[in-house]
Amino acid sequence: MLCCCVNSESNKKYAELDAKLERKMVESRKYYPGHQSLKSMDSVIMMFPKLREELRNIRNVFESYDQDGNGTIDMEELKKCLEELKLMSLSEEEVKGLYGWCDVDGSKGIQFNEFIVLLCLIYLLAKPSSESTTEESREMGPKLVESIFDPIVEVFLFLDKDGKGKLNKADVIKTLNNEDYPLERSPKHVTNMRFEEMDWGRKGKVGFREFLFAFMSWVGLDDADGYMCG
Repeated sequence: MLCCCVNSESNKKYAELDAKLERKMVESRKYYPGHQSLKSMDSVIMMFPKLREELRNIRNVFESYDQDGNGTIDMEELKKCLEELKLMSLSEEEVKGLYGWCDVDGSKGIQFNEFIVLLCLIYLLAKPSSESTTEESREMGPKLVESIFDPIVEVFLFLDKDGKGKLNKADVIKTLNNEDYPLERSPKHVTNMRFEEMDWGRKGKVGFREFLFAFMSWVGLDDADGYMCG
C-alpha cells in the first residue's frame, strides 16, 4: 500500500512538471523566433556539430563536479554545480524534484545524459514568463547553457506545429516530409522511427522531456545509447 501511495505521489509530481513544461513551450513561441527559420530535418541536422561541441564543454563542467569520479553526480555535487552556473533560481525542493525526475534509471545519481536534461529543465523553468520582455528573457542563465538549450527549444517549436506544447505524430511526420522541400524529405519509415524514439508511452503525443532525451541521442554523443529510456 505504501509503495502504491509513493508511486501515486511521484506520478502526480511528474504530471505537474509536464504541465509546467507544456505551458512553457506554448509561451516560448513568443520569444524564440528562431524556430521559424527551420524548414526541414536537414536544417536541424546542420545544427548537430555545433551542439556536440557545446555539449562537450558541458561534459567538462559535469566531470569537474563529479568529485568521486564515479560517472555520476549526487544532489550535493549538483547544487554546487548549479551555483557555479548561476542556475540556482529554483527552490531546493524544486531542484530535488527535477533530480528525481531525471534519474530515469533509478541509480541514485545523475549520469551525464541525465545531467543535460536536468540543466535544460532548470534553465527553462527558471526563465521569465512571456510577460517579461525579450531582453529580460535573454539575460537568464550563462551563455554556455543558453547557446545549447535555446536551439533545442527552437527545434521542438519547429516540430510543434499546432503550438500546444506537445508533439503529435501527424504533425511531426508532416513537418519532416515537407512537400515544399522535396529534396530534403525524410522517408516515411524514418519519420515513424524518429517519433517512436520520442514516444516512450506510445500515446501518440510527446512532451518536451521525452523529446529532449531523444534529441540528445540524435545529436550523437559518445554515450548516446544511454539516452533512450522507457
